[in-house]
Amino acid sequence: MNPMASSIQIFLNSASERMQKSVDHFQSEIRGIRTGRATPGLIENVRVDYYGSPTPLSQLASVTAPDARSLAVKPFDPGAMSGIEKAILGSGMGLNPSAEGGVLRISIPPLSEDQRMKLAGRVKALAEEAKISIRNVRRDVLREVEAASKDSDRDVSVTEDDVQTAKSSIQDVLKANESRVGDLCASKSEEIMDA
Repeated sequence: MNPMASSIQIFLNSASERMQKSVDHFQSEIRGIRTGRATPGLIENVRVDYYGSPTPLSQLASVTAPDARSLAVKPFDPGAMSGIEKAILGSGMGLNPSAEGGVLRISIPPLSEDQRMKLAGRVKALAEEAKISIRNVRRDVLREVEAASKDSDRDVSVTEDDVQTAKSSIQDVLKANESRVGDLCASKSEEIMDA
């Protein structure tokens, strides 16, 4: 392998990994956005005050969707039931759980057209934040490459040609990740509008 190519590969790997984290974060954020259809992801990240520590609901209970319009939450510790109920009520999602024999049942009301438009707008805003984060990674990594080309103390030198190659390659990685964010955004928006 060409030592010059391996010197910029470190930067490409860093850019790719950091951009992937931005995409993963975006995917995690939109997972909890309500679509009108019952999915466990809707409430799995709700924080419950469990013995003084804010804990994700997914660590305290199993969440299932017995049908398209309801969720069932079965706490692993029956003593956590009231805390879970309180956290879901305070989540701002407009969900009203009811306790039935050790299980919380949550009916998911259908979304109005206005609510759908607001949620789709929220998804688009989160997508734009993710794209900005990805572009910031590109900027930072390109600065690192340029700094490496000026640093003569490095074990492996980075030439001006390597800098140009890195710019082109990092731009390709950026476009691929922005495309993934765009696809996820379109898919989630469609899911919200069609539910």
